[in-house]
Amino acid sequence: MPHTTEEWLRDYALLALRLDRQLEGSATGTVLIYRGPQRWRTQAEREEPLPPGRLAEDAEALLQDIPFPPERARYLAAHVLAMRTVARRLDGEKLPLPQYAAQCLGIPVRPLPEELFEEAHSALDAALPRTPGSLTERLHRWQAAHTLPPDRVDELPALVQKAVAETRRRTNEIVALPDDEEVRCRLVSGVRFRAAGDHEGGVRSTIHINRDLPFNLADLLYVVTHEGHPGHIAESLLKERLLVEGQGRLEQQVRFMLAPSFVLSEGLGLHAQEIVFPGDEAQAWLTDNVLAAHGIEPDGSDFAAVHRAQNILFGVWANTALLAAEGRPDTELAAYLSRWALLSEAESGAALGTLRATGMALYVLSYFHGWRLLDSWLATPDRTTRVRRLLTEQLLPADLNPTD
Repeated sequence: MPHTTEEWLRDYALLALRLDRQLEGSATGTVLIYRGPQRWRTQAEREEPLPPGRLAEDAEALLQDIPFPPERARYLAAHVLAMRTVARRLDGEKLPLPQYAAQCLGIPVRPLPEELFEEAHSALDAALPRTPGSLTERLHRWQAAHTLPPDRVDELPALVQKAVAETRRRTNEIVALPDDEEVRCRLVSGVRFRAAGDHEGGVRSTIHINRDLPFNLADLLYVVTHEGHPGHIAESLLKERLLVEGQGRLEQQVRFMLAPSFVLSEGLGLHAQEIVFPGDEAQAWLTDNVLAAHGIEPDGSDFAAVHRAQNILFGVWANTALLAAEGRPDTELAAYLSRWALLSEAESGAALGTLRATGMALYVLSYFHGWRLLDSWLATPDRTTRVRRLLTEQLLPADLNPTD
């Protein structure tokens, strides 16, 4: 059993690294963002993989002795509990997905009422151009009208860089960012994600964009704020500087993703555009700086309303994950996604591949539930202070009481 703080943090990191090795060969895939000491990674890589039951025991031992002040100990305990729950699942324990999510993500999960999606559909109907066809057809037509042509995809990094400059400027008004920060854009192929923000340490980060998927220029700021500033990259950079370098909280470099902190990270990502581009400011900036140069004329649509509706429709993915966990057939799941998330047949098939092949059934719950939690918590006069807290403090979903 650990006795010193350094020993405890070492064993915490080793637990995450060992559990990640177990998951690498499963349908879940890697679930760890690790930037901790290399010697700990090397130790975990060189040893024989430990069985899940042993990892669950190691997690239990860590929970019995957390040598840190109460607030930090509570944060760490929530993440050890998540790792213990995953280890027990790998060892054969089968919890229903809502209970599994409660223990890993620290949030209550239950099926969402479809009236919520009907309201989002009504909002989309009002936000899209008044063109013929079903709501799905109109949404896809709007997306296509704003899509960067495939033969111009190599222009995307420059557009991302322009958006990064503006989103950094606006985020810097909320919390100070390093003047020498470098954020690059890299186009990648053969990946499942649309975009990913990767903080590489220090002041360097990269936003990866999937060049194989059509890119909707109306989503440029929606994507860049989510992956960059004030979303994932900003959060990672600031917490590494303030918590790791400033306070020695090495656990911030051991980020097990099936855990409560990622509910808030994804919720922040989905709110990121609206935080720094309130109202119609994102649409105005895109019209002036991007769309006109690509021959895209205003069509009367409301980008902010479209994106808010799409955030709500992440709840369809959450419901689909629950249905999949019940063993519903793929045909039913695909029909549900098509009906409520307004996905095409190809998009529904890709969504099911994500839910099943990469083990996202748990993680996907973070998006809608994180967004909804923050939607209430940020609706206060001290909104800027709360955004700053999300970017600089170790918070859990349980810390976000909208009535505070």
